[in-house]
Amino acid sequence: MNDSDIGYASARTLARLYRAKEISPVEVVQAIYRHIEASEPHLNAMARVTVDRAMAQARQAEAAYQRGDARKLEGIPVTIKDLQHTKGVRTDFGSKIFEGTIPDVDAPCVTRLHDAGCIMLGKTTASEFGWKGVGQSPVTGITHNPWKHGRTSGGSSAGAGAGAAAGYGPFHQGGDGGGSIRIPAHFCGVFGLKATHGRIPNWPMSNNDLATYMGPITRTVTDAALMLEAMAGPHPWDYTSLEAKPIDYAAKLACDLTGKRVAFSPDLGHARVHPEVAALVAQAVKAFEEMGATVEQVSPDWGPQGTELMQFFWPTVFAGYSRFFPDWEDKMDPGLVAAIKSVQDVKLPQFMNMRSRRFAYCQSIHEFFEGWDFLLTPAVSVPAFAADQAAPPNWTAEGGVLAGWTPFSYPFNWSGNPAASIPCGFTSEGLPVGLQIVARRFDDLGVLQASAAFEAARPWGQHRPVLST
Repeated sequence: MNDSDIGYASARTLARLYRAKEISPVEVVQAIYRHIEASEPHLNAMARVTVDRAMAQARQAEAAYQRGDARKLEGIPVTIKDLQHTKGVRTDFGSKIFEGTIPDVDAPCVTRLHDAGCIMLGKTTASEFGWKGVGQSPVTGITHNPWKHGRTSGGSSAGAGAGAAAGYGPFHQGGDGGGSIRIPAHFCGVFGLKATHGRIPNWPMSNNDLATYMGPITRTVTDAALMLEAMAGPHPWDYTSLEAKPIDYAAKLACDLTGKRVAFSPDLGHARVHPEVAALVAQAVKAFEEMGATVEQVSPDWGPQGTELMQFFWPTVFAGYSRFFPDWEDKMDPGLVAAIKSVQDVKLPQFMNMRSRRFAYCQSIHEFFEGWDFLLTPAVSVPAFAADQAAPPNWTAEGGVLAGWTPFSYPFNWSGNPAASIPCGFTSEGLPVGLQIVARRFDDLGVLQASAAFEAARPWGQHRPVLST
């Protein structure tokens, strides 16, 4: 196996090779770092690498396999998003304000990946405080799409999505406050899962009003299932975390979709969608019919209500950062500054009234799912656009910097439903497109099973971008 093949190997494959002693964790980490070094000048997916730490962990993993007491994910490489605390490892949160911060504690999801045996390769790039869905940061600059240099990788988990597509190892931790796992998964042609709210503990608690999630970005559904098991479970630092213990999701992926009730909404009753995205998603939906599911096209009544809510709430959740304006405004993302200023005159009664409307909106989503096992939509309205833009041209007027072109993701951040983006084809320019699969709350296994069935029916793992070097 060459360095690229090792970087693209799944976690399950690596574990098998480790146990057979056909390759060692040390060799894998060294190979992936060589691959990263060759690719990074053109991608900029890594905010920083942690070579010494990773090599020490790799040697420990190698010894564990020699002793025969390796943990389930022993020696499996993982990257961590720059918005998550990593003990002793610089974490900038994508912002000049906190540049050079060295946390003294790991976020719970990071601790659990370490406890499962994973090796942290480094921190991946993210937009400032995760505020936008593209790979731009005042600290790390622009992250590019592996499929086409000069196009966005999406965000805010920009480096996680790009790294997964580029073969920077099998596991990449992402975060999702309005689509920030599913957006880069869509643009980069990989799998991204936002589980049920509370499934994976989130700390520190976000100002995003219980709409922010941790989750996996991987190249296979099985790898996402393995990551979910490792990160899931209750944690005292997150009072919203679910009491349920994690299960072996990867062992339960096989599922017969015959008779499953599947709703397909090409636009949620209001969204503008790029023609090539619409066509690829519609073609992907046919796979569910072929697998025996009952598929019906729908236009949910609650869909059109989302745009106004998103336009209001997305800037308000970042309003607290205005406290940094006196010293840092000129060093912050100009778009973030403008978004915060746009809501500085919002009064508390208006906020609470809009919050009540959002709760009613979420209730409508849950009532809708009483009639369906799954909802299928595009993951994002557009293919990857220019990497130096905050939004695709001529789309921002239709809902602001995010709502106009990401209308399919944020509803399920608010409602708490599990949702995934899975690759379903390529545009005429060779840019990936994602299909979003959503299920009822708590049915994370269902989303994984439906995704695994689609992955088997429409394989995509054989596709790799041609990376510039």
